[in-house]
Amino acid sequence: MKKISIQRILAVCVGLGVIILLLVACDTDLDVQQVYGFRLETMPVQKKIIDGETAEIRCTLWREGDYDRTRYYIRYFQPDGKGELRLDDGTVFAPNDLYPLDRMVFRLYYTSHCTDQQTIDIYVQDNNGQVVSVSFSFQNEGGGDEEKER
Repeated sequence: MKKISIQRILAVCVGLGVIILLLVACDTDLDVQQVYGFRLETMPVQKKIIDGETAEIRCTLWREGDYDRTRYYIRYFQPDGKGELRLDDGTVFAPNDLYPLDRMVFRLYYTSHCTDQQTIDIYVQDNNGQVVSVSFSFQNEGGGDEEKER
């Protein structure tokens, strides 16, 4: 009878030890980060442009971390002047419309359609609501001389 009770006590102690170990070892608060900051870097861009000329804007999106469900989008606004912005895949942007951005390195092409000063603001946002922006200003090169000659 003593053997059975010692075995039972030992089994209960081992069981309680396993339960206590599981409670202490398991952390129910998983720290899974899904939102990472990012920034948009560009190569230097020409400052002067004439009507009909196209300026290339080389862009790189740098992320502080990588979460595979993060999606990026791009839009632009033109507060001054008139022109056209397109992505290197041929997508022509309409001002303030949101377009998916599926790569981290890309080129934008801005074509001037006026002889005035021009400014474009480019915004990149992720599906978590974070937004970064960069602005470019272009001066008309030679537009004043053409009007004087007329």
